[in-house]
Amino acid sequence: MTTYDYDLFVIGGGSGGVRAARVAAALGKRVGIAEEYRFGGTCVIRGCVPKKLFVYASQFPEHFEDAAGYGWTVPQARFDWATLIANKDKEIGRLEAIYKRNVEGAGGETFQTRATLIDRHTVRLESLNRTVTADQILIATGGRPAAHPALPGNEFCIVSNEAFHLAELPKAIAIEGGGYIAVEFANIFHGLGVETTLIYRGTEILSRFDMDLRTMLHETMEKKGIRILCRSLSEKVVKRADGRLDVTVTGGEVLTVDQMMLAIGRVPNTESLGLDKAGVELDKKGAIVVDAYSRTSVDNIWAVGDVTDRVQLTPVAIHEAMCFIETAFKDNPTKPDHETIATAVFSQPEIGTVGLSEDEAAKRFAELEIYRASFRPMRHTLSGRQEKMLMKLVVDGKSRKVIGAHILGPDAGEMAQLLGIPIKAGLTKDDFDRTMAVHPTAAEELVTMYKPSYRVKDGARID
Repeated sequence: MTTYDYDLFVIGGGSGGVRAARVAAALGKRVGIAEEYRFGGTCVIRGCVPKKLFVYASQFPEHFEDAAGYGWTVPQARFDWATLIANKDKEIGRLEAIYKRNVEGAGGETFQTRATLIDRHTVRLESLNRTVTADQILIATGGRPAAHPALPGNEFCIVSNEAFHLAELPKAIAIEGGGYIAVEFANIFHGLGVETTLIYRGTEILSRFDMDLRTMLHETMEKKGIRILCRSLSEKVVKRADGRLDVTVTGGEVLTVDQMMLAIGRVPNTESLGLDKAGVELDKKGAIVVDAYSRTSVDNIWAVGDVTDRVQLTPVAIHEAMCFIETAFKDNPTKPDHETIATAVFSQPEIGTVGLSEDEAAKRFAELEIYRASFRPMRHTLSGRQEKMLMKLVVDGKSRKVIGAHILGPDAGEMAQLLGIPIKAGLTKDDFDRTMAVHPTAAEELVTMYKPSYRVKDGARID
């Protein structure tokens, strides 16, 4: 019987990799994990967590404005970018230490180094000039922001990684992209007082979300002062003598900004990992090909998270890691469930959504009932803010199951997490109707919309 140094070796110390390493070690397995940058991965170090901290920071100007309607006199506020960066870095450092400590506390061994495959059972720890062997290997190296080499002047652009470490807050920024990262950063920078322009090649921002959310968020962002250029592309970026950038967009208009940010998608981190030496198959995008259980084309090598380009969300990577543990070490083959995933966009106002959009549902179901309410939330009544909230339920007309829920407004993400439970459980609109409302709340609209706003039959709306 072959003896290996480890029962499991994990390459990549992000959310999925750390979870797998920690749980496997807690089961008594000999576990090693290598991370070349910082433990915590994209989410903790340069993604969800610092972004949410930036979102909080950018919301304060509106809070200060709204306070007046409630009797508060708030002195002229002053924002210091350096303080935000320093405090953010301190918190990220704290979380990074926890991630590493959790693995070691469970009995796993951590390595701060790039790791590559020599063969299907051998891993090279590059900076240590050392090789180790493992029975099972898990690849969890995540992804990174996509570059734009075809754009003249792309070397002057930044991506989300750099946005967290800018030496100073720009006075003006252009952001190319229409996905959640682009939209969130557009709201962040605008909220911090930056003149912001969003450039997107599509017809409407947030292409995979419900159209009602997309159009209402677009309108609200523009009312706040964010300029959105749809059906547009940046054609070239030129650095001026004064250090600013001239960005030429479709139609010939030139935007003069301090920073140009690219948020045009993400690509998997699979280059130079030695995957070819081990015989691991990649798809055309460079993502690792896996089966329904996260196993690669090599039976002892597995992959989870963004490196597989299935669903690029941190909780999904963690879920896939837990399914991997069940399959590889508990003799309980478990497939990750990628259906009905609740998610949020931390725009301003934010989006919370779970299940199918109206357009997606219309393609799958012959009859739909759509329940829709748009109103000004109570928190805005005294402040005078005219911003509206949107609640929408998509219901299968035959089974009466709620198959989609979509919210735009304060705390939408928190509501989406809770809505994920009944929708995942397959509860019906009748179950929602039988649920007592919590009053006065915005969320009570979800259980008090008794009559459909309209119906959809065979893809056509019926009022």
